[in-house]
Amino acid sequence: MTLGAQIAWDDTVLPFQLDHADIRGRLARVDGVLDKVLSQHNYPAPIEALVAEAVLLTAMIGQTIKLRWRLSLQVRGSGAVRLIATDYVAPTGDGAPAQIRAYASYDAEALDLKAAAFDQLGKGYFAVIIDQGEDMAPYQGITPIAGGSLSSCAETYFAQSEQLPTRFATAFGRSTLAGQDERWRAGGVMLQHMPKASPHAKDAASGEEGLLAAGDLVEGDDAENWSRANILLDTVEETELVGPTVQPTDLLVRLFSEESPRIFDAQQLEFGCTCSEDKVRQSLSIYSAKDIGHMTLDDGTVSADCQFCGAHYVLDAKSVGFEAEQDGKE
Repeated sequence: MTLGAQIAWDDTVLPFQLDHADIRGRLARVDGVLDKVLSQHNYPAPIEALVAEAVLLTAMIGQTIKLRWRLSLQVRGSGAVRLIATDYVAPTGDGAPAQIRAYASYDAEALDLKAAAFDQLGKGYFAVIIDQGEDMAPYQGITPIAGGSLSSCAETYFAQSEQLPTRFATAFGRSTLAGQDERWRAGGVMLQHMPKASPHAKDAASGEEGLLAAGDLVEGDDAENWSRANILLDTVEETELVGPTVQPTDLLVRLFSEESPRIFDAQQLEFGCTCSEDKVRQSLSIYSAKDIGHMTLDDGTVSADCQFCGAHYVLDAKSVGFEAEQDGKE
């Protein structure tokens, strides 16, 4: 495989369908996007790992939904890891890339660098928020943190909130290619039974803490198809998931040749942030002049930093808030 072919599949999501099993899926490779996300911050290793997994999940989940604007994934915990947040901004047109950004909040003093990253979330919830833009009410689905990974949380979310049998296989970490610097890579496969195949859940839930699991949502031939696809996915190796020397199309044929895999147009990904000075002004518009005064620096300005991309905004204090003077002038 040539280097050019390798790079062509970096930062892409490839949709596919298993016609014999009535299952749809996504195969994602995230390289430059993930490296760009993590380079905005100086996270310790456990936080980097959680952000990497969250970015990969967001890429696959976001591409399954016909968005007008944005899908957000949020994981909030009570432990040393307080928040993992990601956004998937839909493409603006045919052939345009989708944009992804992410950040984490954590208690550096409480974080154990030797402990499993996921275990340091503690109790909390996993949420998917879909914002379709102006004049559209956002949708939010929430499930408790469950399982031993963010992928398990996502599977529980789809079973519990959407009643869609869903499975993720993911791999991520630092890698070094010949002649290149070390950088983050991630890859994964998402399987999801078509919605019409699982309209009702069984009476008993088999998941952690009484939550629904994928197997609770299928029966008969659907259950056999789902089980067979999962067994095949279990044979995937981490190096196959992250690439870069295994093409996604070759991997799908290797895993699911008997299920008649059918691929669709790949979606390109890029790092992108939607922050702007106008949005900072809008966020400050709820404050009075007195409130703005408490935020004002000695030089008469108010500053704000974007948690996602690190952009730094400096505004004239007189020009922000609902009592603002136009352009800071009388």
